Amino acid sequence: MRRVTFDLDVLRSFVTGVELGSFAKAAERLGRSTSAVSAQLKKLEEQAGTPVLRKSGRGMVLTETGETMLSYARRLLELNDEAATALQGVELEGWVRLGLQEDFGETLLPEVLGRFARAHPKVRIEARIARNAELLDRLASGRLDLALAWDAGAVSPHAERLGDAPLLWIGGPDAEGLTVRDGRDPLPLVMLEAPCLMRTAAIAALDHAGMPWRIAFTSASLSGIWAAVAAGLGVSVRTPFGLPSSVRALAPHETSLPALGTLGLCLHRADAEPSPAVDRLANIIAQQWQGLPRVM
Repeated sequence: MRRVTFDLDVLRSFVTGVELGSFAKAAERLGRSTSAVSAQLKKLEEQAGTPVLRKSGRGMVLTETGETMLSYARRLLELNDEAATALQGVELEGWVRLGLQEDFGETLLPEVLGRFARAHPKVRIEARIARNAELLDRLASGRLDLALAWDAGAVSPHAERLGDAPLLWIGGPDAEGLTVRDGRDPLPLVMLEAPCLMRTAAIAALDHAGMPWRIAFTSASLSGIWAAVAAGLGVSVRTPFGLPSSVRALAPHETSLPALGTLGLCLHRADAEPSPAVDRLANIIAQQWQGLPRVM
């Protein structure tokens, strides 16, 4: 069997193009011509021995081989970048104050902290789990260096939009009976205390669909929400990230509830020119976000 050694520059162009949804944008970001990126993709397919992309309408989508390649390419690039920063940036020192949503406390934070600590053991990280309004307030007042927050339309001078997450109806093991109503009984909702973006999205969708609802349970934390949903007190709305095993996302075919759309996620920096430690942590967060599954 012929041994294949993949070119990391080629893999970086491939991953960047998929994540941006455009290889022309990837060429611009990477400082290459579109023809150079096209040549790299051709080389990748030659090495793979089969197409990694196929035409779909006016664009391109991943083939089954391309999906497998994307997963491995991300891992190879992460390891390469981690090695490079470990060798070049071992002297990074200081303190980074990171704020993020409770949704990412168990899904994204452990991997981010692990990667960063291995490369920069002398940098201390202080992580704060909070809701959107508090995160942005702390960022504006200089009490956070980075904040990973849902896009609530708030203007931040140094924000990077990472992408969108699907909003889902969340129920307990026996939630189906709570979602199919005869149009008279209000749907019991389990929600975080207002103001809450997902609470607002749920109510707006139900009102637009003409479905009655009532707030059955409120909590200041997600742990309280999950306990109430698992106990059958009602349904909630959340993204796929951080769902415990005691609850589940309700599939469209098993519920008459309206579609909810998506919610944007932004990475906010406190300064236009952050310290090298802050900048490196921001890059790792963006990379880890791209690798999170979008569908439950």
